[in-house]
Amino acid sequence: MPIKNLDKSSQMKKIIILLVMAMTILMCSVEKTEKEEKKNEDKLPQKVIVGLDDTFAPMGFKNEKGELVGFDIELAKAVAEKLKIEVEFKAINWDSKIMDLNSGNIDLIWNGLTITPDRAKETEISKPYMSNNQIIIVNINSPIKTKADLKGKTVGVQSQSSGEEKIKKENADKGFKELKTYPQYDQAFMDLGIGRLDAIVVDEAYAKYIKNTEEKEAGKELYRILDENFGIEEMGIAAKKGNKKLIEAIEKAIDELRKDGTYQKIYSKWFKD
Repeated sequence: MPIKNLDKSSQMKKIIILLVMAMTILMCSVEKTEKEEKKNEDKLPQKVIVGLDDTFAPMGFKNEKGELVGFDIELAKAVAEKLKIEVEFKAINWDSKIMDLNSGNIDLIWNGLTITPDRAKETEISKPYMSNNQIIIVNINSPIKTKADLKGKTVGVQSQSSGEEKIKKENADKGFKELKTYPQYDQAFMDLGIGRLDAIVVDEAYAKYIKNTEEKEAGKELYRILDENFGIEEMGIAAKKGNKKLIEAIEKAIDELRKDGTYQKIYSKWFKD
């Protein structure tokens, strides 16, 4: 065999060996990157921003000192402590809550959020952590006694709330004189107090808190809650669609808080009939 051909064969072998080594290094690098990315995906964020309507007592609202307080505030802080992450609270417009979540303006909606089929499609929502009713509240001397008595009346509700959704689902608004929507429930209660509204459809937790607080200050009964309502509902915590790890971690932390008595302690502080 000529020496020239031998040299070419030897060079070819060297090239093949170098290519194999390069491919091996590349594959190892890709595998390492994928593992690191998977590891990062499994990690919880160091900080989460919770979006809320900061007038929604007793879930999350500002007290007389301007401090954010409430059941959901304390529960979120207790969960964050369990998960060893930081939590920040951010006031948002309730009617654009899903948009804020999907845009990354907030990481969680945690503010008495009712679990609905639409919200389950749009977000990664937790299992229920609390139950609630959509009740009907009127002034103490109102002639309204039943849901049927709402016919021809002006009824208030928060815009984009589960209360509004339930009213429309039952087509109850068809019989109202007007279904008036509000950005926040505190404005609806002001209008109820001065006679601009005949009734409000509202979360039971919020209604009872406002009723108890205002009647205590006034020293007399101001409101009456009807026996009939627009049904029971369950509350959950929502993250951006696909963020299952965060929701699963929150669910686990709440389960642990139930077991050690922390959940009940917080609940008893904010919910008194």
